Amino acid sequence: MRHRNFGSKLGRNPAHRRATLRNLVTNVIERERVTTTLTRAKAARPIVERMITLGKKDTLQTRRQAAAFLMTPAATQKLFRDIAPRFSSRAGGYTRIVAAGWRVGKKPRKSRRKKLRKKKPDLKAIASQKNLDPPRHVRGGFFFLVNPQPALVDAFLEVRRICHRLQGINGIGV
Repeated sequence: MRHRNFGSKLGRNPAHRRATLRNLVTNVIERERVTTTLTRAKAARPIVERMITLGKKDTLQTRRQAAAFLMTPAATQKLFRDIAPRFSSRAGGYTRIVAAGWRVGKKPRKSRRKKLRKKKPDLKAIASQKNLDPPRHVRGGFFFLVNPQPALVDAFLEVRRICHRLQGINGIGV
């Protein structure tokens, strides 16, 4: 029984699991958007949130803690210089997991991890200004973004819809 055992093992031994999560968190901070599986996105979410909280404190000790976990010095600098100040007035919930489709192969659900803006944008208003369809849910998968741009999210979801339609009609792989 798994009483009081939380988190996913990700099919790896502890050292490999830690390395996988460190790489994923570093990439989320550097690129602000990562496509991955749902399980990995859920496993990385609390760690990314913890790193942003460390960035908000911005002391020598928190810089050392973040640098010890993140894989590159550039990621540490970006965390403290760019990302943490964006969320200075926000008390958590810095990231979002959004549906992105199915991964080719064994078909695990894909995800993208993202950091949020300070305010939630009104996607319908932006879509109407840019003559885009309002965003709709795409089956399966997620994407994990940092500071998403609504037009970019809409365009991504539209491309995924078209690819899924082509795949269903012609049997073409995405």
